[in-house]
Amino acid sequence: MLGPRARRQQWFDPLAALRAAGDPEWDVYLTGTVFLDIIFTGLDSAPVRGTESWARGMGSSPGGIANMATALARLGLRTSLAAAFGDDMYGDYCREALESGEGIDLSFSHTVPGWHSPVTVSMAYEGERTMISHGHEAPPKETAGYDPEAPECPPRARACVSSLVPGRPQEWIATAARRGSRVFADIGWDETGSWDLAALAELGDCEAFLPNAAEAMRYTRTDCPRAAAHALTAYVPLAVVTLGAEGAYAVDGRTGETAEVPGIAVEALDPTGAGDVFVAGFVTASLADWPLADRLAFAGLTAALSVQEFGGSLSAPSWAEVARWWHLARERCAEYPRFAFLDALLSGYECTAVPRRAVPTLGFRAG
Repeated sequence: MLGPRARRQQWFDPLAALRAAGDPEWDVYLTGTVFLDIIFTGLDSAPVRGTESWARGMGSSPGGIANMATALARLGLRTSLAAAFGDDMYGDYCREALESGEGIDLSFSHTVPGWHSPVTVSMAYEGERTMISHGHEAPPKETAGYDPEAPECPPRARACVSSLVPGRPQEWIATAARRGSRVFADIGWDETGSWDLAALAELGDCEAFLPNAAEAMRYTRTDCPRAAAHALTAYVPLAVVTLGAEGAYAVDGRTGETAEVPGIAVEALDPTGAGDVFVAGFVTASLADWPLADRLAFAGLTAALSVQEFGGSLSAPSWAEVARWWHLARERCAEYPRFAFLDALLSGYECTAVPRRAVPTLGFRAG
């Protein structure tokens, strides 16, 4: 169930017209590692060895898979997350921020006694980011004292989101696909250097694959991101290749439809989590059955809004910010034609609620 604060934030349900009796309880299920992110911004350059650098901005927020979960929840999707949490202060903070603050279901998550939360320090400068992480893999859930009577996992959901890892099969993806979930997947950098699509066994169970341009070209041995997208449709029905500031390109291998949208020019404060927000926007629009070009445009918009705030998870926009941007775009007319589909969607809706943002500290003492 959503907490009171989350219900106030999620003032708009993009799937309202599609909901019916017998639907899955969850719109999206995902699993992964939650990090505590500490983000430094306002650095003029990369830190120099032997010197001290002062950042003009700093924020703390849940990170890792929490970036995607929060972005999905803020776009009104009923989101369930399975993750391990440490029994330390960082773990308590991340759990509270996700469950109470964002209304994310954590009934499939568990707390591991004596395991400390993974931490990432992210430094943003020159439009890029550099990260340093520390953590240990959580022990299997079977040894973490979980309830053997807990509901079957993964649960029934309209969609599942996963980050594929070469050579590390995730059996739950096939299970979710058999139960009718639409699976959306992205990928990280292949540290093995093999860039072998055969190592991504789960692609056959996915509806959509969303790599960035560099990843897509390496996997397909092509020198053009658009050619890479077409090549990927031999492995997955829908290929979406993100092009950074240039936007995104998609090919639906089932119909032959293609779509391309340019990026939205914004002054970026922190790019942490922007890729996760893009995927969340695309999943939301896909579940709402929007046309392919509109799905790409909306995903790019949500990502552009996110880079103007600190942090990964807590930089994700809510519908209030999407609506605010839409009203300004209509007045400027610069970006409006591409987003005309928002007219019917958001006409008559207004909300002034501001979602929680990353702050320098985990919290102030009461009193």
